[in-house]
This record gives sequence, C-alpha cells and structure tokens, in this order.
Amino acid sequence: MAADRCSYSVRLFILLSLSVFTVADVHETTPTDAPRAIVVDNPQTVAGTATQAADQPAVEQRSRWEATPADAPTDQRRASAPRPAGLSPVPQPKDDFREELVIRPLHSGDVYASFQFRTLWETDFMRGNKVSHYRLFPKSLGQVISKFSVRELHISFTQGYWRTMQWGQPFLPSPPGAELWVWFQDSVTDVDATWKELTNVLSGIFCASLNFIDSTNTVQPSAAFKPLGIGNVTDHRFLRYATLPREIVCTENLTPWKKLLPCGSKAGLAVLLKSEKLFHSSFHSQAVHIRPVCQDLQCKTTSWELRQTLNAVFDLHTSGQGKREWSLFKMFSRTLTEACPLASSSNIYIDVTDNPQGEQFELSPATPLLSQAVVLGDRRTFSVYDLTQQTTFGSVRSLNLLIRWKSSEGHMLRPLLHAERYVAGYGLQTGEIHTLMYNNHPYRSFPVLLLDSVPWYLRLYIHTLTVTSKGKDNKPSYIHYQPSKDRVRPHLLEMLIQLPPNSVTEVTVQFERALLKWTEYTPDPNHGFYVGSSVISSLVPSTVAMDTNSTQERPLFSSFFPCKEESSYFVRVYTEPLLVNLPTPDFSMPYNVICLTCTVVAVGYGSLYNLLTRSFQIEEPNPGLAKRIANVIRKMRGVPPL
Repeated sequence: MAADRCSYSVRLFILLSLSVFTVADVHETTPTDAPRAIVVDNPQTVAGTATQAADQPAVEQRSRWEATPADAPTDQRRASAPRPAGLSPVPQPKDDFREELVIRPLHSGDVYASFQFRTLWETDFMRGNKVSHYRLFPKSLGQVISKFSVRELHISFTQGYWRTMQWGQPFLPSPPGAELWVWFQDSVTDVDATWKELTNVLSGIFCASLNFIDSTNTVQPSAAFKPLGIGNVTDHRFLRYATLPREIVCTENLTPWKKLLPCGSKAGLAVLLKSEKLFHSSFHSQAVHIRPVCQDLQCKTTSWELRQTLNAVFDLHTSGQGKREWSLFKMFSRTLTEACPLASSSNIYIDVTDNPQGEQFELSPATPLLSQAVVLGDRRTFSVYDLTQQTTFGSVRSLNLLIRWKSSEGHMLRPLLHAERYVAGYGLQTGEIHTLMYNNHPYRSFPVLLLDSVPWYLRLYIHTLTVTSKGKDNKPSYIHYQPSKDRVRPHLLEMLIQLPPNSVTEVTVQFERALLKWTEYTPDPNHGFYVGSSVISSLVPSTVAMDTNSTQERPLFSSFFPCKEESSYFVRVYTEPLLVNLPTPDFSMPYNVICLTCTVVAVGYGSLYNLLTRSFQIEEPNPGLAKRIANVIRKMRGVPPL
C-alpha cells in the first residue's frame, strides 16, 4: 500500500512539472507570434506594431505591412491584407457552372425542351504536372483529356429522328444513334491507337457500345467538322469521326451522364430528368461537348468548357389528356423546388415569340422578366424564370409552369435548309442512294458541305455520281473522295455544292452490295444493315445581324456555334440513316443439316455401335410357382433345393 502511494505521488509530481514547463513555453513564445496572429484580422495594428520593431529597416516594414485605407471596400481590404509568412494565399475558384432549360411550344402540338449545362474551368490539362483537385469539372473527363491529349471531344446519343419540317431547327443537332468526333493535340504520334483506346474508355464511362468503333466505321474528314473552340485551322490528320446508327439509348446511358453534373440529379434543373418520362418522348438526345474557349475578346485567357445538353420532344396528344396543355409536372412528373447550389445562374426560358399578346396560350405563373436572343438567324422573345431568386417559387416553395392553349392558329417559319435521303432500286445486287437538299430561301443561294460515310460492303460506283438542281447539272466546286478497302475502312465523300434559291438539289450515286462472310452477319441479318446519316454543314443567310463576340454573356442555347459574320449563321443538318438489305444466306440450312446428320448418326451408327459393344448372356427360364414353394420349404428344413 505504501508503494502504491509513493508511485501515485511521483506520477502527480511529473504531471505538475510538465504543466509548468508548457505554460512557461507558451509565455515565452507569445510575444514573437502575436503579430502573426493579428495580421489577418487587423492589418493596420500589425503595421504599427511592426514599425516599432528596431531590428528591421522601416522601408522593408512599410513594403511588407502596407495598411489598407479604412474607407476601402471590404473585399479590397481582405485582398490586400497581408498573410503570415510561409502560408500561401487561398486560391480563388476559377470554375463556373450554369444551367438553363428552354421550352418551345411547337405548332404541331408537341413541346420541345432543351436542357443546357455548362461548366467553365480556367486550367491547363496539358501541362506537365497533373491536375489533382476537381471542384465542378468531372474528374473522369479531366483525366481523359490529359491522358489522351484531347483538344476537342463531341459525343451524342440520340433516340428518334428530328423532324425538321414539323419542329424547325434544333439548338444542337445530332444524328440517330451514337456520334463521336474528336480533335487530338499535335503531340499525339499514333492517332489511330489513341483513338481506339479512347473509344474503349468512353464506352465504359457512358455505358455504351462505343467499343464497336474501329477502322471500318471511322473516317478523317478534310473539310467538315472544323474545331468549334480555339483555333479554326487544324491538320485534319488529328481528327476522327465515327457513328453507330444502330445504338440504342436507354437508362444506363442517362445515369452516368447525370453523374457528370456538379449537383447530379439531386438539385437544380436535373431533378426533372426522369428516365421513364424522357424515354417515352418522340425524340430524345443527350450530348457532351468539351472544347477550349476564350475568356476575353483578345483570347489572352482560355478555359475548358464542358457543355452537357439534353433535348426532348414531348407529344402531349398521346398522353390521353384530351386537351392541349402542358406543365412541368405533366412532362417530367416533377416540379422545381430549388436551383443547384453550385450554379452561378439557373434560368428557365419559355419561347413566347409567337404569343406577343397572349392570344394563343396563357402562361402561368406569369413573369415580368422578358429577354430577347438571336437564335438560328431569328430574333426570339423569351419569358425568363430565375431560379436563384426565392420569389420565383412563391409561397408554396415549388414551381410548376403551366401553358393553356387558347388557339391552334399560327404558322411555323419554314427552315431555310432541309435534307432527306433514301435508297432506290430493286433486287439485292445493285442500288442507288439519293440525297435531297432543300434551299427554301426565296432569293439567295448559299454553299453547303456534304459529307457521306458509306460502309465498305456498299461498293460505290463513283463515276455514276450526279448532282442536279432544277433539272440542270450542278458541278461541285470541291470534291474529296477516299475509296474504301474491304474490311478495313469505309467510303468517304465530301462535296461543296452551291444551292440555288428556292430549289431542290439531288445527289445520286449507284452502289453494289457485297456478299459478307457468314461470321460477319448480325444476329438478325434479315432486319438489314444501317448506314449512318449524311452531314450537311452550311452558313445560312440570317434575317437579323448576328453577334460575332463569342465572349459576351449570352444564353447558352444561342452561343454554341461560333459566328464569324453578322450576315450568316452556322447550321448543321443530319439526314435519316439508311437501312439496306444485303444478300443473306439461308441460315436455317445449317440447322437442317445438323438435325439430319444427328439423326443419321443416332439411328445408323448408334445401332451398329450397340451391336458391337453389347455383351449377350443366356438366361435360364424361371421355375414355376410350385417348385419355388417347394424349394423354400426344403430350405427351411435344411434339405438341398431341387
């Protein structure tokens, strides 16, 4: 017991000694560290204290501890406040996120909804040290850009076909199926190998069949698909373009697309992206565009832009409502309650250009905010709902826009450029591809750039190529043709054609169908083989002056394609994909041969093998009942059986 008391006293004495030493050390270090603690809170006091120090010159102290005037703004005082030595200044975020939803009532009774999400980040993925901190920009795409030296990346997944003559021009066009085109940096040595690896990585990110992209469906356009970001003149050897027209878009593609958003699908406009509603629409397209853009007019500062777009067309006549009206809840089964907390702006635009006095439809709740924007060469008027303002949601903390139609009268402005394509001919040996391009401008002609990528199993007869306008030959001013190689690469045809005003230009070319190997057919060969859409690019005359300043703050839906001239705007049109039947063998014959062979083997060889391998034994006849009973009795008596 005495030993325990002594041990307890020694422990208590040691603890008290350590406490005294710690307090003395704190008192000794406080005079030296006190100015550092005051620096951030009161720079003027620190400046006076530091000036009285005798061990440092006054000039050095004034340059190091320069006081901020008391009447300066708070942000300026914080910015100019000195920081402790050894601590780096806190970096300001150089990224920005915006989200928009544009709703356009169509004259056909459908409703066009376009979601626009843009993330800007002032960084350099191509520098030596890797980017390790990501705030708004998705890390998966940032690593793809830096690893594969991507300059621009554009990918889209589309279900359905955009009906231009009924719905007008979309904000961002896309062909049916999957489309991918990428510009690589000049530092890439083996573009084909990098392209193959990139498609495999993107296939995993978006849960798509992009791994089926290979040399047989990849082309290198020489004139089409110029960069949409910085630098408009680039060597086309670093460009790759491919389509998968049979790609089916479903929920497994939408889920990873939504995860790339800073707020995901938990807040902001993304809460409306409900898969069961989107995939019941007449048209659905989701896309991702990555490119470098300028921050100022002189392009001294550049940023990486990630733009995620989702377009859908809803046919409310087939919903069984029986009346022509729509709302956010009817289209998406949800309403809006808040904006994305990470978004600098969150707006909803309702196109009211054709409803200036409210004679066609009634918008509820009404908003006093109106905005005008030049979209596709036409000045449009929009009602704006700012989701960052709490007054937008009202007292119920929920926003459900509703439109009630009063009149179905009205006319849609016919698109100036429209295209169609179909296959003509009969039989399974030869055929003909027809491409029709419509110039609906009454008095102006303009050039268009046509790109056709045809699979190798349709062998084009390029000498049969004809271009006619109004019954006369229309000679293209530029033709680039790259013939195909069987099972190696497809055909590539690019032409620059001048479309006369108010005319239809027809491009025809004949082809021959190839006979594939039996292992090259799809599981449903009688369904046919898809041929990707033709791509038509043009500068269409504009009715209003276009804005050539791409750095000016504008709505996202009107600022994607760069504009170089005030008198024209850029339009890209996709035709329908083709479905071509090829000579198909009767795949039921192998099944019949297999069944017949198995029957012959089972009946003929099986019987012979059975006779050769069976062992025969002589079996004695069974004794009668009386004899068996007698043997049992004899056995019980111990007598040998009969």
